This record gives sequence, structure tokens and C-alpha cells, in this order.
Amino acid sequence: MRKQLSTLAILLLTALSATAQLTMPPDGDNQRASVSQSIGLVKITIDYNSPKVHNPHTGEDRRGKIWGKLVPYGLVDLGFGTCKECPWRAGANENTVFTVSHDVKIEGKPLPAGSYGLHMIPGENEWTIIFSKNNKSWGSFFYNPAEDALRVTAKPSKSDYHEWLTYEFPERNTDRAVAALKWEELQVPFTISVDNINDLYLAQMRSDLRGAAGFDYKNWLAAARFALKNKDLKEGLEWAKVAASPRFPGETNYDTLTTLADLQQANGLEAEAKKTRDAALNHPTASAVALHMYGRQLLSDGRKEEAMAAWTLNAKRHPNEWPVNVGLARGNSALGHYKEALKYAKLALAQAPDDTNKNALTEGIKKLEAGKDMNQ
Repeated sequence: MRKQLSTLAILLLTALSATAQLTMPPDGDNQRASVSQSIGLVKITIDYNSPKVHNPHTGEDRRGKIWGKLVPYGLVDLGFGTCKECPWRAGANENTVFTVSHDVKIEGKPLPAGSYGLHMIPGENEWTIIFSKNNKSWGSFFYNPAEDALRVTAKPSKSDYHEWLTYEFPERNTDRAVAALKWEELQVPFTISVDNINDLYLAQMRSDLRGAAGFDYKNWLAAARFALKNKDLKEGLEWAKVAASPRFPGETNYDTLTTLADLQQANGLEAEAKKTRDAALNHPTASAVALHMYGRQLLSDGRKEEAMAAWTLNAKRHPNEWPVNVGLARGNSALGHYKEALKYAKLALAQAPDDTNKNALTEGIKKLEAGKDMNQ
């Protein structure tokens, strides 16, 4: 029995030793590197091994010997593996891996979410960038074009000197970013874009509101405002109804009622919108500042009489509070009642809480005294 166990142990150890890997420094001292960048909810990561310009063994300076020589132009036979017409591995050692969390476009062409082996075909004037569905190979020795998910072209250009091969994101915007391979004095940039960035946010909000975030009316309110801004009017209206509801998790206040009114109006529900907006303006939470800003919004939309009505209501609700007199001054000025406007502007100047408002009112008073609209 003991002999059988010993034999079994030897066989097990032999099997383990055949598969076990010893941790060693990276081949050629090409250190591992990783860079990530987000485009909104979309996360992009490039994992690679980074060779250097100077030969790691001899110290030879290989500037001027990288492109077209160490890294040949076009497809080449590497002399090993199954690939006979091979691109460059776009780094060193194992596959350079490009990972994206959501669907994107590379140079305007669609690439689904996932991880890809990144290869490149260098050229003097144009490069081809390849995203392969196989991301677990060593180099390009086993590259197979049948596994390509996408090919795009890019233009190389001069770069500041980089001793180590590096991937960077030199340009970043809300819906796109530029990634660039940089090595020696050359760079190869390519654009990654997201067509539907706000749709991704809306989808995430739907998911969030089904969890703990849905227990706070402020989250329903923020989602409704975002939906209004991004023209998802039907769903935004439903979110606004929850936010303004007297039932949990909603809360009826000036902000939730105003948002509900805005979305009712955007959905063509004019009668409901007017009723809801009246409720908002007369709600106890409608502060002097909130009513003043509503009047400013109306005035900027050219609705002078409605703006004056809002500021008159504000004066009744919050007599002599800042910035009630400012509103009365602006409303009367917009309607051409400069004498009345001047009276309220001087009262507002005495109440102004800071230099910014004092300076603005001082300029407004000068205009009114000259017979001009202070709003112009």
C-alpha cells in the first residue's frame, strides 16, 4: 500500500513539475506596462511589454535603426510559428492586448466590447492597425488573419523622443480619445470614439435606480433632468413623476415640481405643465433665489410679462429679501418702466451681498439713468 502511494506521489510531482512555471524576469528585459483611459463610462486599457531603443544586452544606440529595420515594414516571415506573413506585435513578448469595456469605433469603424490582440503593419507613410480576436498568443508568431476583428489605417508622424515604447492618450474629450504608440521619434495615433455616450449614461441610470440609488428622490430628479437635456422625454417624464411623488421615494418640492412641469411641457402636456408649474411657484420650498432665477430664465426666453409676473409673486412671497428687488428692477426695465426700475435697482444695491452684484447693479443704474434698459 505504501509503495503504491509513493508511486502515485512521484507521478503527481512529475505532472506538476511539467506544468509549473518559474517566475523569471521578462524576456529581453522588456518590462510589462499598462495604460488606461476612460471615455465616460467606457474604459480602454492597453497592456504591453515595452522594449527600449538602446540594446538591453550591448547598450547599442539603435536610433535610426528601429523603423524599417528592427521593426520591418510590411508583413514578414518571422521564421517560427504558423504565421508566414506576419504583422508586428506592437510591443514585445506576449500579445499587446487592447481591452474596451463597451462597443466603440476605431477610426470610425465599429469594434465590439472585448479584449483583442493588437498588431500593426508598419509602413513609411501609412500603418495598418489590427485588432485580433486572439489575445493570448506570444508575439505574432501564430497570427492568423482569419481571426481579425477589425483593421484600420493610421498615419505615422514625428514624436518627441521615447526611449521606451509607450502607449499614451494625448487627446481626450467627452466622446472620444486619441491613443498613440510612441517609440524612438515616431508616433502612430488612432482615434477611439463612442457614438452613444449619453445613451450609455441613461442605461446605467436605469440600472442604478433599481438599486439603492432608487431610494433617494434626488437621484430620480437628477436622472429626469439628464433625460430632459438629452431628449429622452418619455422616460424622463416617468422619472420626474417618481421624484415629485408624495410617496416614497419621492418628495414634492419646488425642484421636483419644476422638473416635472418642464418634462410635461416637453411631452406636449401643456395643461398639466401649467398646473404643476403653478404648484411649484407657490410651494413653501420656492425660495426667493429660485423664483428670481425662474424669472431670469423667462426673460432670457423673451417672455417679459411672464418674467415680471414671477418677480411680482416673489415680492409677495419673500418681501424685501435678496434678490427680490433685483427682479423687480429687471422686470420693470424690460417693460420700459425705467423710473420704477431705477427705484428698485437702488434698493437692491443697498442689499447686494458682494462686490460682483454691487458692480452689476451700479452699471444697471447708470443705464437706467441714461434712459436705457439695464438688461441690455
